[in-house]
Amino acid sequence: MFLYDYRVEWGMLPRANDESKPSNKINSAWDLFFSGFSSSLYVIIISELGDKTFFIAAIMSMQHPRALVYCGAMFALITMTMLSALLGYATTIVPRFVTLYLSGVLFLIFGVKMLYEAYTMSSSSAKDEFDEVHMQITQSKSGDIETGTSVPETPRSLISKPILIIKKILTPIFVEAFVLTFLAEWGDRSQITTIVLAATKSALGVIVGGVLGHALCTGLAVLMGRFVAQRIPVQWITFIGGVTFIIFAFSVFFGNPDMNS
Repeated sequence: MFLYDYRVEWGMLPRANDESKPSNKINSAWDLFFSGFSSSLYVIIISELGDKTFFIAAIMSMQHPRALVYCGAMFALITMTMLSALLGYATTIVPRFVTLYLSGVLFLIFGVKMLYEAYTMSSSSAKDEFDEVHMQITQSKSGDIETGTSVPETPRSLISKPILIIKKILTPIFVEAFVLTFLAEWGDRSQITTIVLAATKSALGVIVGGVLGHALCTGLAVLMGRFVAQRIPVQWITFIGGVTFIIFAFSVFFGNPDMNS
């Protein structure tokens, strides 16, 4: 029974009230997965374009190897997405109508907040955010240089090949990209949204969609971050995001039969 419930909530099996035909079960499981996947993908892209984590990856990629920055940032975002989805899955012990109601309220709050931000936002907001993050990273690096200490290298002959590979990956640049991205993402709107979506949809679909959304946004930041920062219409993206969240809220309140259960 526990295995069944686990697989249902993660979008691997349909819910108990679905029809018993195999084809219906497959269709229901796919619909559950795709709903979580598409919602998560769309919301992450809308939330992350022009966000602080976007600019962290953009600025670091101008000063360091892009592959290392991308890997460090993505490792942080994948970790955060999985943790958030697990938190959302943990709420499945709460009655479903409660999680739906709370998710609808949160979506409505996020939507109104984003519309207000879009209304009060200046046309240079993206560039201002870019400059602010650039200054923070520069100050952080200057502080590290002032307080840093050198560590003597270990002879290669004493280190096994796997450890050498790990050392090549876990460079200070990788660690810096991971830490900065993880801290910037903690408590962010996209993290809370991931938790909410995982609580009401297929957690597996939410993870896959969220990771893909982060991969696309971070890839764009690493490849052409400065250009995007100067050209991106953040005000319009924020407005579209606000409308999207409000639509999600109304779909929860008025388009979900579980709200009446």
